Amino acid sequence: MTETSIRFACIDSEAAPLFDKSKDGGITRTGYEPEAAQLVAEVLGRELEWVIVAWDDMIPAVLRGDADAVWCGQGIIPSRRAQVDFTRPYAVFNESVLVRAGDPATSPDHLGGYKVAAIEGSANMVLAETFPGAQLVSFGPTDDVFADMIQAVRDGSVDAMVDDDVVTVPLGDEPEFDLAFTAQTRNPWGVGVAKDNAPMLDLLDTALAQVITDGRLAEVWARWMPHLPFPAETLSAGRPS
Repeated sequence: MTETSIRFACIDSEAAPLFDKSKDGGITRTGYEPEAAQLVAEVLGRELEWVIVAWDDMIPAVLRGDADAVWCGQGIIPSRRAQVDFTRPYAVFNESVLVRAGDPATSPDHLGGYKVAAIEGSANMVLAETFPGAQLVSFGPTDDVFADMIQAVRDGSVDAMVDDDVVTVPLGDEPEFDLAFTAQTRNPWGVGVAKDNAPMLDLLDTALAQVITDGRLAEVWARWMPHLPFPAETLSAGRPS
């Protein structure tokens, strides 16, 4: 890295509209997160570089110094805050449960005995742990854990999966799946930076505040996620204390 670049760790996976699987190994990426990250890079006057790693290696990559920060679906939850510091949120999402078409489940109380998939160590797994009687199936690490969970629901290896509404709700419109329900968890997502790199945290947080205040982040949100209202929380939320 040079002072003219900024490196963000992420996976290379199909999780539209957050991000699409790249055609060049992660050099060129499209979706809400890559475009939001590009806004911040432009404010900083730096070239954006993606460091593609497995899901469970994103935070370790930052701690090793292989990337400057994690910008990849990081809900600001206690287990992650113990490892890295976070910027103010650039997104706020709820969580949804996906089942196979025709499944009668419509609430957490219907999931007793169900095999419910979620990514290990995620905010989604924290929610799944509250479902009475559910048999939790932890996924990760793989190169494309989101696709692996979808396939597990499809082939019956699990009965349901939990993920963020932004990526799960659209799947409910597909003929082979139903959306069971959405939990109004309002989980904030942020950019994770190593705890010993306060200058980088300040740079990213200040740049993010600028694109939130001037409306550019909301424009990107509307372009990629017109079905979800831009979270008003980001306008007043500061850096997690």
